[in-house]
Amino acid sequence: MSLVIQGGRIIDPANGIDQQADLYVQDGRIAAIGSAPQGFEAEQQIDASGQIVVPGLIDLCAHVREPGYTQKGTIASETAAAAAGGITTLVTPPDCRPIVDTPAVAELILDRAEAAGNARVLPMGALTQGLNGEQLAPMHALHSSGCVAFTNMREPVSNSLTLMRALEYAATHDLLVQFQPQDNTLVGKGCMHDDTTSSRLGLDGISEAAETVEVARCLLLVEQTGVRAHFGQLTCLRSVKMVQGSRDRGLPVTCDVAIHHFFLTDENVSGFDSNFHVIPPLRSQLDRAGLRQALLANEIQAICSDHQPHEAAAKQAPFASTEPGIAGLETLLPLALLLVEQGMADLPQIIEKLTAGPAKILGQQEIGNLSVGSEADICIFDPQATWVLSDDNCQSAGRNTPFMGLELKGQVVATLLAGQPVYQTVVA
Repeated sequence: MSLVIQGGRIIDPANGIDQQADLYVQDGRIAAIGSAPQGFEAEQQIDASGQIVVPGLIDLCAHVREPGYTQKGTIASETAAAAAGGITTLVTPPDCRPIVDTPAVAELILDRAEAAGNARVLPMGALTQGLNGEQLAPMHALHSSGCVAFTNMREPVSNSLTLMRALEYAATHDLLVQFQPQDNTLVGKGCMHDDTTSSRLGLDGISEAAETVEVARCLLLVEQTGVRAHFGQLTCLRSVKMVQGSRDRGLPVTCDVAIHHFFLTDENVSGFDSNFHVIPPLRSQLDRAGLRQALLANEIQAICSDHQPHEAAAKQAPFASTEPGIAGLETLLPLALLLVEQGMADLPQIIEKLTAGPAKILGQQEIGNLSVGSEADICIFDPQATWVLSDDNCQSAGRNTPFMGLELKGQVVATLLAGQPVYQTVVA
């Protein structure tokens, strides 16, 4: 199939492109930008006048819930939500059922994602068997079966020698390890940020130390082993500064922040709305301001959704008893664009945090760019269009988001995966 995307503003941070031009796609790959290749005949035209054309977005942390938790979502439903949000690549954690600690489970996820055809799903493998923090998972075999990174999520590897051995093994095979840093001995029964709001509400709090202590431990072990490491979903400025300090010393480390941590704080919990129950918790206004300043200073390498869809029953209980998480695939882009509107970054910088930045972290050269010859994963969006996420237009099986019913600015017009339209609103 051949198509041309006409008249859009093309932003490709990986190649330093920001210009109005036509984009040509042939046989699932980028054929040219600007002038048509010799002999090119378009079978389809997409009018992108007044719209932005960027590489398909890459989400570094999105739970697709399958296999094992299909009451919350399926690979088909969550990749459809991704396509509606302009996301063409999802990195999914290993906490499905069964856990991704055998090649068969990784291959099952890849097969079902390919069958759904909405977005590319890249599984992360478990760092330890069963995420139990004791025996190492077969990382090399999992990598050979398609796992792009390894993590124990927020399950503890309390024995530092075990963790060091896992990192040494990963470093030997040049495997990426993702930390979701949390010292569970400092979490206890906490369900929100430990501050005056938690005291007033009578809810157990989680201090920043639960994150920063684990960040410090992991950074020391990264320095010892030389492993490539990514710190996911950081919530406070001190954590970001610790990672950035290690980067300045030459360690191969990166970090990301979930989009909702740039907007929400612990004060949003005041109404006991379980849609604000997330782990890691929403922090203070000071933390939020610090993360925004770190973004402005380019100390955060990627922004993710930390998408965690839930069935309605999972959020219908007293706040502390509900399951944490926000369904965020369809609001990732408009919320990121709001950061641009608020002066926290310019548009190419934000697009870089959603495309080239994540691709570089993963070591995936084929995605996150519009280079001639690369796979044509493309997102086209109208930056001025306003819309409201509702039960009627939400593609995700999870409706657990505090942004439901709010007016959002910036709407995806079309999403292409390997040159094939997987989501469209207006196509000419």
